Amino acid sequence: MFDYRSVAKRAGISEQDLDRLCRVIRKDFPDDEMMFELHALRAALAIESGQITLEQALKSDADAA
Repeated sequence: MFDYRSVAKRAGISEQDLDRLCRVIRKDFPDDEMMFELHALRAALAIESGQITLEQALKSDADAA
């Protein structure tokens, strides 16, 4: 549906980091593929544009633990 992988690649997000980010997002949308992909895309776009860093995107998961 949403091509978040190309945006992540363009943003310089490694496959390993993208997997980590996807695990964070999947926790919020375990059964909704469209919402998962939409949020993965939005996160990748925000990282690409400099609105947030990858560390900030991943930090929300660490804060919840």
